[in-house]
Amino acid sequence: MLRRFTLLLVTAAALLAGCERQAPAAGFQAIDITGADYGGELSLPDIGGRQRTLADFKGQAVVVFFGFTHCPDVCPTTMAELAAVKEKLGEDGERLQALFVTVDPERDTPKLLERYMANFDPSFIALRGTVEQTQALAKSFKAYFQKVPGKEPGSYSVDHTAGAYVFDPQGRLRLFVRYGQPVEAWVSDLKRLLA
Repeated sequence: MLRRFTLLLVTAAALLAGCERQAPAAGFQAIDITGADYGGELSLPDIGGRQRTLADFKGQAVVVFFGFTHCPDVCPTTMAELAAVKEKLGEDGERLQALFVTVDPERDTPKLLERYMANFDPSFIALRGTVEQTQALAKSFKAYFQKVPGKEPGSYSVDHTAGAYVFDPQGRLRLFVRYGQPVEAWVSDLKRLLA
């Protein structure tokens, strides 16, 4: 009888454990890239010339976005969404740092970047390296950008990765957020990272 009771308990425990494994855990809305071995060596000057690294933002969630000020849609939309996310986070918004890496340092002067960032949130930081530094950083993030000739001689646009990279407060790369993710999804993911 004891053997039969023990077998019943073991079977019940196995069934319960199986149910727990099958129940999906609440995940991130963005693409979870926890453990990715890229993007950790961010080092570029800000518009004041101060070299910035991820270590400068320990204790904060950091969003890295590659863009340019002449971008007609993706860049201003993403930055406006990030400003809305920061506001919706309330007090936790103080622990969110957005870093805008220009992929067009030839046109994006420090003064232009300063004005551009002021349109969204005064705490957002623009980073501006040389073309070579920017190419190396983009490669380290597996991000893409390339000049595309415009219709007028000498004019151009820049195709670039439209998503953003999110680091947790310990400086670990955790998420890739596709362009167009709703603000509420951003807020939900960031609350989890900041908890």
